[in-house]
Amino acid sequence: MGRHVICRAEDIAPGSSKRVEVEGREIAVFNTGTAFRAVTNRCPHEGADLCRGRIAAFVDADAPGAFTVDEDRVMVRCPWHGWEFDLETGRSYCDPNRVRVKPFEVNVQQADGRVEGKYSVETFPVEAEGEYLVLTI
Repeated sequence: MGRHVICRAEDIAPGSSKRVEVEGREIAVFNTGTAFRAVTNRCPHEGADLCRGRIAAFVDADAPGAFTVDEDRVMVRCPWHGWEFDLETGRSYCDPNRVRVKPFEVNVQQADGRVEGKYSVETFPVEAEGEYLVLTI
């Protein structure tokens, strides 16, 4: 899989997401407010779009009423049945060793003012020899 420009960073507001298609794969890209994360868009349970899920901090509890919130570990909650997946590793909260979604690396890079598009035209070298133009194919 190569590198792909998917959108401008400002197109995904903090706390929101965007569904993109790259090389035939649906990918959900999230702006957690501190980082961009991406995972496969489909929940392995019943196929819901994870890009429509809520982003939430990881909550763990050792006993009833004794819980901790880890703001650095961000989860996405499936919009249909609430299955949660760690946005960094793709692992599920309930069964992290068996149920997961594939995570993808996302980088924010400065643009040089233009982005190479998917459309291009073939070019050919042309030389001037005396009064004649010579096209090389």
